[in-house]
Amino acid sequence: MSDITQLILDDHETFRREFAALDDADATEQLREIWESLANLLEVHAAAEEAIFYPMLLRRGDDPEDETVDAIGDHNDIRDGVHEAARHPIGSAQWWDGVRHARAANSSHMSEEENDALSDFRRNTPLSVRVNLGHEFLKFKTDHSDDQGLDTSDKDPQAYVSAIEEEISAGGANNS
Repeated sequence: MSDITQLILDDHETFRREFAALDDADATEQLREIWESLANLLEVHAAAEEAIFYPMLLRRGDDPEDETVDAIGDHNDIRDGVHEAARHPIGSAQWWDGVRHARAANSSHMSEEENDALSDFRRNTPLSVRVNLGHEFLKFKTDHSDDQGLDTSDKDPQAYVSAIEEEISAGGANNS
C-alpha cells in the first residue's frame, strides 16, 4: 500500500540505515557512494514533503501551522548540513561536521514528525486520501530522483505556511 505516512516512515528507516552505513565505511569511495545517494534522498524527500504532505496537513491537521513551521525549519537545518558537507572533501573533518549537522537535524526532525505530524495526519485523513497522496509522493520522488530541478535552498517557514493558507482560503487545488 502507498499510504503517504508509511512511505515517509520508510524513507526515515532508509535515512537511519544509510547514516549508520557511513559510520561503517572504511574508504573514501564508500563514503562518497553512500553519501551522494543519502544526500540526494534527503533533498528529494524534503521537497516531496513540502510539495505534497505539508500542504495537505495544513488542510487537515489538529495543530498544522506549528507542526509545519517546525518541519520546514528542520528541512532548512538538514539542507544546511548537506550543503556544508558538499563544500569539503569527502572524509575530511569539515565534511564530517556537515554530515553530523545533517544527521542531528534529520534525527530530531524524524522524531518530531513521527510523533506529531504523521500521527496527526493519520487521525484526521482517511486512508483513501493518504493512499492517493502516497502515489503523488512516489511520482514526485521518481520524477526528481536525481534532485535536478529542485529548489534546495532554505525556505522561510512562516512564508511557506502563509502561502499555503492563502491558497486554502482562495479555494485552491487539493482543498479536500
